[in-house]
Amino acid sequence: MKMKIPLLSMALVALAHAAEKPRNVVVIIADDLGVKDINIDGSNPFYETPNLAKFAKTAVNFTNGYSSCPVCSPTRSAMLTGQNPARTHNTDYFGAPNEFFGEIPADYDPARDFLKAKKDRKGRDKYPLLPAPYLGHFPKGVVTLPQALKKQGYTTFFAGKWHLGPEGNFPEDHGFDINVGGNQGGGPYGGKKYFSPYGNPKIKDGPDGEYLTERLGRETANFIKANKDKPFLAYLSFYAVHTPLMAPEDLVKKYQAKREMLGLKDEFAPEPPRQNRTTQSHAVYAAMIESMDSAIGQVLDALETQGLADNTLVIFTSDNGGLSTSEGSPTSNLPYRAGKGWLYEGGIRVPVLVRNPATTSGGTTCAEPIYTADYFPTILASTGHDLLSENHKDGTSFLTYLENPATQPSGRPMFWHYPHWGNQGGSPGTAVREGKWKLIRWGWPARSELFDLEADPSEKNDLSAKLPERVEGLEKQIDTFLKKSEALPFAKNPNFAGAFEKW
Repeated sequence: MKMKIPLLSMALVALAHAAEKPRNVVVIIADDLGVKDINIDGSNPFYETPNLAKFAKTAVNFTNGYSSCPVCSPTRSAMLTGQNPARTHNTDYFGAPNEFFGEIPADYDPARDFLKAKKDRKGRDKYPLLPAPYLGHFPKGVVTLPQALKKQGYTTFFAGKWHLGPEGNFPEDHGFDINVGGNQGGGPYGGKKYFSPYGNPKIKDGPDGEYLTERLGRETANFIKANKDKPFLAYLSFYAVHTPLMAPEDLVKKYQAKREMLGLKDEFAPEPPRQNRTTQSHAVYAAMIESMDSAIGQVLDALETQGLADNTLVIFTSDNGGLSTSEGSPTSNLPYRAGKGWLYEGGIRVPVLVRNPATTSGGTTCAEPIYTADYFPTILASTGHDLLSENHKDGTSFLTYLENPATQPSGRPMFWHYPHWGNQGGSPGTAVREGKWKLIRWGWPARSELFDLEADPSEKNDLSAKLPERVEGLEKQIDTFLKKSEALPFAKNPNFAGAFEKW
């Protein structure tokens, strides 16, 4: 005779098993999406992101969210290693001049070895400083996030932009079981680019005219559905909203009409040596944002329909600030200064929405400053695994702030080292933020700028002359960081001829 088990007991057993199941992880990272490019509270009259707005009601919005660099590859390296790009020597976008696919020589001499670098130096001698060398791949011995989770039995999936090394250094070489679209390219530059056929050997072509952003969302959603019964890491790394600026025709027409209705115009202001966009009015860019939001909706819906939302940590962010001073300058980051490629706030402030299913803090904001290197330890802490502190040396778990966004600020310093001339007009420098204070030490013209970000988020008022002791203290912190991380510096250019273009 079979023994009958009360329904309540069965329910309790099911809940116990659910609680024992390892937490899933979904990471969604946009490309070149500025902090003001999502509309989660209805305050942006032009851009539309309804799925992110819905998600924000269940997530913590980190209003002081940062990328670990003002350009893409370094931030993506920090996400997967938990280390500052200065430490891994991944300080510039991969493919920029002066890259090293081998190890950087211990006796590296920029004046001598820059000439031997793999990439062409044409035009670089107009600059008074030589950029630091950088590695075009992960350093030896680093443990990536998917490798760490695979050791705990996770299935790992990657879709979209990789841009972290040539063949032999693709996602499947660094812990991802599945790779859809990840290669060494920084954008969708093959075939019809954002439309199928893609000309990308890592993704099968869809029907003619299929839009890449939508395809990547669907691939991620399908992976979630197929792996609902085991722990997984789904890492969706959009090519959008990176150039080339392309979107479905119907959406472009929608935003062209909306631009006319709102009376929007393209407006710019000086940000020497460039012009900085001050209005959000680019119809194609707005269409790309809505398409990305729709793809995110597919992923979030998959979690809901499969009953996984309550056991999945979901992170949404961007790899750097919005593109506002170059390559079409499609967006504005105001009130933050400048954009992608700059150490000003517009270049490193990014949207950050994180949903931690173990807490009830959704729909709230948190002012604690966090940046990309922090995701690695936070994910491991949230999933209950070893923190691998020797690996993610620069990241700090912000799990406490997910559980209670009102927790007292940590006050810990954060550092950015960008010893390169940005394609977008930025120049070599290093920055630190500690509490409300931010100092940028520029290489050329050699100077330090000090800002009170609480009083002056637009970085208009340099306080360095008024607060020399504060400058000295932050300068020392930069020096200590650069030494401990063994960061590589820029150097004087012995071949520099002529006067530098005055700003």
